[in-house]
Amino acid sequence: MVFLTDRASIRPSDMRSPSHLVALLLVVHPVTVLAQTSPRTASLAKTMRQGAEPHHRSLAARALGESDDPEALQPLCDGLKDPSGEVRAAAARGMETLGEVAGLECLEARKDEPDAAAQAALQSALQQLRKLQVRPPKLYVMLGGVKDTTGKLSPQLVKSTEARLRRELVQAGAWLAPEKESEAAAKGVLRKHKLQGYRLLTEIRPGPDGELKLAVMCLRYPGKQLLGNVEVRATGGDPWDLLAALPPLAIEEVAASFQWK
Repeated sequence: MVFLTDRASIRPSDMRSPSHLVALLLVVHPVTVLAQTSPRTASLAKTMRQGAEPHHRSLAARALGESDDPEALQPLCDGLKDPSGEVRAAAARGMETLGEVAGLECLEARKDEPDAAAQAALQSALQQLRKLQVRPPKLYVMLGGVKDTTGKLSPQLVKSTEARLRRELVQAGAWLAPEKESEAAAKGVLRKHKLQGYRLLTEIRPGPDGELKLAVMCLRYPGKQLLGNVEVRATGGDPWDLLAALPPLAIEEVAASFQWK
């Protein structure tokens, strides 16, 4: 199991902010790792492709939808072309649960779905993702690249961690600023939409006995005014499992610590 141990928030105005215990356990599913994909997502994607029974492929689609992993989107999109209408329906429902707006393109490409149940699931997913696409933003975030200070993680795992952070920010109602955005352009977005801007700089840090930490520095954006730091930790699993568990907790703690609304 993965143990999410503790999390600490430190603001410049409150350097004695206490750490507290987070009681949360996540089940680990050890499987063979595929490049750029978490082990569990890779296993489920393989079942989607090669499962002998439609029921098994449907269960895999459901689990992918509930995985909270942005890498689950592609196998779910592929599942919309499965020979079984049951599986196509499950894939569409999985995409609705996953909530990745990027899935709109492959859903719209299947508008002529002949199976009634799959068509209904597809239309429901389209409706939900379109709502997410047009919802007003709550804040504006420049997410810097994730830095690996352990020196031991694969580039694919670091990229996966960044993708998970981006997903969590979008789920929290953030608009993500483009790379190399000018200060004038950023100020224009904030002024037009009446938003607060934040810059997040994230590091993956080692801890004792295989523990990994995700440290997030929060600054004003544009600009460099430091608001504070958040650090969350996990132990009891391999790096893929730990870095799947930490991004949701990190963004939750950042939002609470710096009063995102």
